[in-house]
Amino acid sequence: MPRAKTPLAPAPAADKEQPLRQDIRLLGRLLGEVIRDQEGREAFELVERIRQLSVAWKRGQDAAAGKQIDKLLKGLSSEQAVMVIRAFSYFSHLANIAEDRHHVRRREHHEREGHVQAGSLAFSLEQLHQAGVRPTEVARLLERAHIAPVLTAHPTEVQRKSILDAERAVAELIAQRDGLTLERDLRRNEEALRARITQLWQTRMLRYSKLTVADEIENALSYYPATFLREIPRVYAELEEALPALRGAELPAFLRMGHWIGGDRDGNPNVGAATLRHALQRQAEVALRHYLRELHQLGAELSISARLTSITPEMQALAERSPDQNAHRMDEPYRRALTGMYSRLAATLHALTGTEALRHAVAPQDPYPHPDALLADLRTIEASLRFHHAQALISQRLAPLIRAVQVFGFHLATLDLRQSSDQHEAVVSELLAVARVELNYSELDETAKRSLLLRLLQEVRPLRVMGATYSDHTQGEMAVFEAAREALDRFGREAIRHYIISHTESVSDLLEVLLLAKEAGLVVGSLGQGARSALIVSPLFETIGDLREAPAIMAAFYALPGVADLVRDSGNEQDIMLGYSDSNKDGGVFTSNWELYRAEIALVALFDELKSRDGGPTLRLFHGRGGTVGRGGGPSYQAILAQPPGTVNGQIRLTEQGEVIASKYANPDIGRRNLETLVAATLEASLLHPTQEAPKVFLEAAQDLSDACYAAYRNLVYDTPGFADYFFAATPIREIAELNIGSRPAKRPGSAGGPKAIEGLRAIPWGFSWGQSRVALPGWCGFGSGVRHFLGDEASPGHGKRLAQLRRMHKQWPFFRTLLSNLDMVLAKTDLGLAARYVELVEDKKLGRRIFAAIRAEYEATELALTLITGHRHRLATNTALARSIAHRFPYIEPLNHLQVELMRRYRSLPAQERQDPNKLERLQRGIHLSINGIAAGLRNTG
Repeated sequence: MPRAKTPLAPAPAADKEQPLRQDIRLLGRLLGEVIRDQEGREAFELVERIRQLSVAWKRGQDAAAGKQIDKLLKGLSSEQAVMVIRAFSYFSHLANIAEDRHHVRRREHHEREGHVQAGSLAFSLEQLHQAGVRPTEVARLLERAHIAPVLTAHPTEVQRKSILDAERAVAELIAQRDGLTLERDLRRNEEALRARITQLWQTRMLRYSKLTVADEIENALSYYPATFLREIPRVYAELEEALPALRGAELPAFLRMGHWIGGDRDGNPNVGAATLRHALQRQAEVALRHYLRELHQLGAELSISARLTSITPEMQALAERSPDQNAHRMDEPYRRALTGMYSRLAATLHALTGTEALRHAVAPQDPYPHPDALLADLRTIEASLRFHHAQALISQRLAPLIRAVQVFGFHLATLDLRQSSDQHEAVVSELLAVARVELNYSELDETAKRSLLLRLLQEVRPLRVMGATYSDHTQGEMAVFEAAREALDRFGREAIRHYIISHTESVSDLLEVLLLAKEAGLVVGSLGQGARSALIVSPLFETIGDLREAPAIMAAFYALPGVADLVRDSGNEQDIMLGYSDSNKDGGVFTSNWELYRAEIALVALFDELKSRDGGPTLRLFHGRGGTVGRGGGPSYQAILAQPPGTVNGQIRLTEQGEVIASKYANPDIGRRNLETLVAATLEASLLHPTQEAPKVFLEAAQDLSDACYAAYRNLVYDTPGFADYFFAATPIREIAELNIGSRPAKRPGSAGGPKAIEGLRAIPWGFSWGQSRVALPGWCGFGSGVRHFLGDEASPGHGKRLAQLRRMHKQWPFFRTLLSNLDMVLAKTDLGLAARYVELVEDKKLGRRIFAAIRAEYEATELALTLITGHRHRLATNTALARSIAHRFPYIEPLNHLQVELMRRYRSLPAQERQDPNKLERLQRGIHLSINGIAAGLRNTG
């Protein structure tokens, strides 16, 4: 079977990789021993045989290996197949743990040697210093900055907490080994690792029941206790320590967390007012329980006696207000105060979530009305400790707790609301019809809609008619707005800030949301007469066409009477979300990125004009990035630095989802590094990035190249007969849809068959399915043919000149260089040899061969184009760390691909009568689901 694979850059032999290899071998050996102990020697040898054949097939060492794998896999029972999949899936997870530890190990080594790495705060601050940027300028930027990673749900990444906890325990044990020297201690550590791996093997990796929104909420919240609640305060502390301008001062809470899970209704019928309330209550519970734990620990640590030192009057008053009258603590004011604070916080927990604290020295009473009240008490303790020279007791626990309360409040993370514009229109249409204001709102043209909506926004009276009957849809949508109003009253303004409108295509899409918000009391007053909105209405521009219209839509919106005043009086902020996924599915990777670039430039110019004219709002771009390059993924540091000049300016939000969340934030040290990277890149992009636009010749070339890439992509994906049929047969998209993986359907409501099957498909399963089948088509398709068309015939006089221009663009333009770097990465993870195995699932063999040949031709054209422009014949020539990572991990991922193909073949060919056997069906479905999870974990950015 032809491999058609450009080799990775050869990894230099170096001792620095030895610890990683040792950890992988150790974890692999222990997993093998556990499998042998639990499943028997025959099972262990089966796994090992499949691994050996896969490695031989991968490396081309054995031409017959492919046929042997086929024969072996087809002879497996479903139980054996599931067992083998579990083995390789767990190996992927364990290898990730070893790799994460090695990243931390290498970073610590560099820091000890005095070397700083790009993407770290130390590196960025040094770059700023060398460029003459004063610390006071950095501090001023951060005073007005807003940086927020936003966690979103993903169909494959809802792991059970039991698995996450066990894997964190493995990570801690692996980290401990670096400090162990005695053979006895190493042996005990290894036994502890064996115990945790045994636990993993005997624990279900996946849930049997259909995933719910509540499951997705719990998955996101599981990253808070170990990572976000503890590591974000450390990021602040490191930054404040590094900036002399902040000595004795404190940065505002510019780095915050965001969520979509529980508030994102777009295409998900399982999200509504109930999930919104549940999400906010669970978020509050996680935050408050963290504070309770920290207060309890502070009580143990602050055993200071008033007989030995003096305290401030405010501290004495705080202690006296405490209901703690225990005679043993009467001379310990801090402990008395903290006992009282604990009781107030326990009462807050019960009031906001209905749950109880784990311990009570005194009964819960007098809940805190808001986080600032808790913060004031913590500040009283801090000031008193300073007063009697006990500053050493502040930094370890009290200061991080103060920062946590500032950042997370009682809400933990800002929960965004999202719904599609057509759903808003349907609700407005029904409200107007029932009120006899307009019987056919949806039939009005855009001008008439705007005029009507403006008039209604200028009125004070509500639209809903008392006693009238409304559809379930309208009642459900209005219930969400009303739940949002209640949440703001209950949890504070930061609990919900943004209302995101998917498929924003017109000004009326924005006005409709304002009208619905007004109906629920989220907009008070009348437009043009002091109206204020509790939410930032945030358009989401997704498709290529939407991105091109975005500047005109926003200009027209702000030209409407009263809109600028409304935004100014509501905080003077405007978030605009940019969709990477749908624009990519619509026009391919290059055109998507280019149209995003153009839209950002135009939007910044518009808002600069608004600000200079009448103090217009601060623009904040929200990047809807996924895990894959085709969905805007790739290294965050380079992506932020590649943003157009002037588009960051201290303001950025970006989505984090899929297995990317686990790879970035499951390990606390890695998590802190990734959070630092967001801050570091934002600082550099805001204060170092050149303010001038790219040269006109670059922009013109990019437009010409985009036109050619767009045509090539559309020709293959949308205009090639049978392409949609091929996609649904040669990828796991059918299984993803049929197995109910995740709480959101794979297709948008109302999607049809034929070409519409792709157009109506959600972008996540589109990109994810290509990643699973190792084609990764959204990450590179169209670029090769586009470059070939742009360059023209090799013999033509302009070919060399145009190629030289593309090479200059790669060298001098961060946007183009980052885009090609991401293409390089996705091509390195693409494997058409494995992808060919999935072609066997296409029943129409002629169709399968024809479409795969077209895909192969485009892939080869893209590899050639990348080599011509960059000069690198090997993939990842400039990213040897990733090349080594792939070399370590991929031979153990590929058996999962082979097994996935085999189980998909069985699942699809299962006779109707056998589908009635729930045991047989469940085993196949579970095996496929496990393979999906394992491949995603191994590739680390397939979502």
